[in-house]
Amino acid sequence: MKPLRAWPRQPFLGLAISAAIGILVADRWPDCSLTLAGVSSAIAVAAWFAHRSLAVYALVALGFSFLHSARTTDTPGLILARSLGEGTQPVTVRGAVISEPKISERGSASFLLEAESIEIDGETRPCLAKFLVRWRHPVEFGDEVRLFGTAQKIEGPRNPGEFDMRTYLAREDVHRALILRYAENGEVLSHGGGNRLLWAAQKSRRWMEATLRRGLENSPEVTGSINGMVLGLRHQTAEDIEEPFQQTGTLHLFAVAGLHVGIVARLLWILATMARLPRKWATASIIPALLFYSAITGLHTSSVRAAVMSAVLLGGFIAERKAFAFNSLAAAATLILWWDTNELFAVGFQLSFCVVAAILLLQEPSFRFLSRRFASDPFLPRSLFTPRRRVLNNSLVWLARASSVSFAAWIGSLPLMLWYYHLVTPISLVANLVVVPIAFFVLAGALLSLVTAPFSSWLSVVFNNANWALTKFILGVVSLFAQIPGGHLYVEHPHRPSGALLEINALDLRSGAAVHLRGAHREWLIDAGPARDYDRVLLPYLRARGVNRLDGLVLTHGDAGHLGGAGGVLLDFQPRQLIGTMAPDRSSLHRKFIELLAAQRRAPRLLQAGDELKLSREITARVLFPPAIFEGGRADDQALVLQLFVSGKSRALFMSDSGVATERVLLRNYPDLRSDILIKGQHHSGESGSPEFLERVQPEAIVATSRDFPESERLKPEWIEAVRSRGIRIFRQDETGAVQIRLFRESWEATSYVTGETFRSTKR
Repeated sequence: MKPLRAWPRQPFLGLAISAAIGILVADRWPDCSLTLAGVSSAIAVAAWFAHRSLAVYALVALGFSFLHSARTTDTPGLILARSLGEGTQPVTVRGAVISEPKISERGSASFLLEAESIEIDGETRPCLAKFLVRWRHPVEFGDEVRLFGTAQKIEGPRNPGEFDMRTYLAREDVHRALILRYAENGEVLSHGGGNRLLWAAQKSRRWMEATLRRGLENSPEVTGSINGMVLGLRHQTAEDIEEPFQQTGTLHLFAVAGLHVGIVARLLWILATMARLPRKWATASIIPALLFYSAITGLHTSSVRAAVMSAVLLGGFIAERKAFAFNSLAAAATLILWWDTNELFAVGFQLSFCVVAAILLLQEPSFRFLSRRFASDPFLPRSLFTPRRRVLNNSLVWLARASSVSFAAWIGSLPLMLWYYHLVTPISLVANLVVVPIAFFVLAGALLSLVTAPFSSWLSVVFNNANWALTKFILGVVSLFAQIPGGHLYVEHPHRPSGALLEINALDLRSGAAVHLRGAHREWLIDAGPARDYDRVLLPYLRARGVNRLDGLVLTHGDAGHLGGAGGVLLDFQPRQLIGTMAPDRSSLHRKFIELLAAQRRAPRLLQAGDELKLSREITARVLFPPAIFEGGRADDQALVLQLFVSGKSRALFMSDSGVATERVLLRNYPDLRSDILIKGQHHSGESGSPEFLERVQPEAIVATSRDFPESERLKPEWIEAVRSRGIRIFRQDETGAVQIRLFRESWEATSYVTGETFRSTKR
């Protein structure tokens, strides 16, 4: 009964739940009709006269439903997308930069542009749509620019596990990208525009970044981590440093949230006390300072939530009213959803509020449970305790308090971490106990450095160097925890077993290749794709499939599109077997990879024609090419060719980038090449898949890479027609994206990732 009595004193709980329900309904069935407005008005009148909570909650749900519908239907971005059509179109856009530009390794800036006008085919008209812009030119938030480029659709994911940028930007009403080919195709018309508060916040942030780097110029990794923890600048933290934080459940240190806001509030309170301000005046000055700190850190959901919660709690102190934590949390959620209803679908919003709600619900019961384990005899007078016993009791109380918070936060984040990141981190229960207290001192040291910098440069440098030592210790501890066996585990989403003997996933990596084989609880990878696509495609794919370690990595040849990501695979998935070819290779990339293996004291098993590779009890790969004594002119001419047997029957043929010359060798040496599936790339000459070879293989389906440039990588229309005339189903990956093939005992099926189309063999 106690929670029911407390409910009326926390009205924002019901309002936040009602708002969330209204948004979810509108996202599924958007409706901006007058009927909905009329129903809302009728409920509002009923609520006014009846003073019934349910009527108010229904009104709130309908109001947020109407608000979300209005923000997702017939928006400026959708109207522009319809007018531009499906293709690409040259346009001239004038507008303002509304996000902080992110600079790529090649020097290209990516940012959001809010248009004022657009010129199409010489006709200029008003436009309020937003664009994702890529421009090789320095630009800042608030700049007014005029840009000439190509407006095109934002490409969606082409492989499982790949981040869906198109859906993410669609929530921001961004439906078109504006690509500028040359820096001269745009100009900056003026500086210093946009929201003045955000402009001031970003100027302040840049000053803070420079101050926190002072004296640490030779340690970019450490300064990037400090700026990430203090200012929430995750993009300054290297990915190889950030991943261990994710695997140990301590990545929240780079998301400005309650910990950061609490430290700032505490330090501001100390300063106000030193200035002898009255309590109410001190509280009134802290609230806007916390909101400005949230703006400095980028107005991320976690920082806004923490700032609003703090403002509500401190506001209760000013009004001399008790503020309830759940009510403050719900008030923050309601305010954020009113500002942007699409925040409900953001991972940051869900994680932030679920974790805090779990802490509020579970922390106190967990603390009581733990504290009872070591509690002293309640009838024993505390005056009889020795100093050593008092220190021990206080330490155990602190440990129980910290452990209960860590456990509650882990429980709150577990479902979302499983769903979005496929990750379970039991080690976080211990890692947070060690890392969070040290991070507290890092934040305190950084804020002291910022406070002292205007009048004492050397003292600011002293605090920075102290933070350098603490941050180095944090990085070392987190890296150590990340290497503990069983400390973290990647888990695939639950699904119904397909019953397939073997599953083949051919990823779409343009002219590169990476094929994942799964059968009988064995995980194999044929090629690793290009280095540029490893972090974007291959790594998230394997994580999403719940792969923690590979049984084997097969590298067909030394081409950058097939070998480039092998270093990352070696580091992250530690394959038990490494398979290569005995053919000599002139590739400099291949030589570097061999040097990397030598440094790790690993040697690949080199195969030649006639060798067999046992992938599992029922799955065998037979090497058809190259022979023992062979030297090709190019890497493509000496690529490994594998014929896959499942239960003794030939089911798939992997040709890699082999060309007609390799096919002639296979035709001379192997009278039976029949396979259900042919998986191939493109030879550098553009010639492969000859009629004689297809006649010998007799595949039911072909999975082939294809891209527009260079021409040799593009499937020729006449070849496609010839293949289809033979009754062969062709999956060209420039249209299908990744292709998943399931091989059953007497049949098979293939599914395109982009189109969702499934093709089943005629034998089934």
